[in-house]
Amino acid sequence: MEAFAQFVPLILIFAIMYFLLIRPQQRKLKDHKKMVESLRRGDMVVTQGGLIGKVTKVKEDNELEVELSKGVQVRVVQSTVAQVLSKTEPAS
Repeated sequence: MEAFAQFVPLILIFAIMYFLLIRPQQRKLKDHKKMVESLRRGDMVVTQGGLIGKVTKVKEDNELEVELSKGVQVRVVQSTVAQVLSKTEPAS
């Protein structure tokens, strides 16, 4: 019984760490993955590097083609998209 009482604080610390750090981080990663998977042509995005542009093509190997300004297109890895500024409506 005395040995169990020594482990109770460690168990409580782990539980607190799980609910305050690990679980929110997992949820954030899940939401980011969902956002990246839902990207389509015409979406305005911000990359982690701070570049703002419009998605012109979604390629198959986790890559996007983003137009930064007229005639300037760059290839971007999908996971580096930090934020979607505006979504386009799906074609009916």
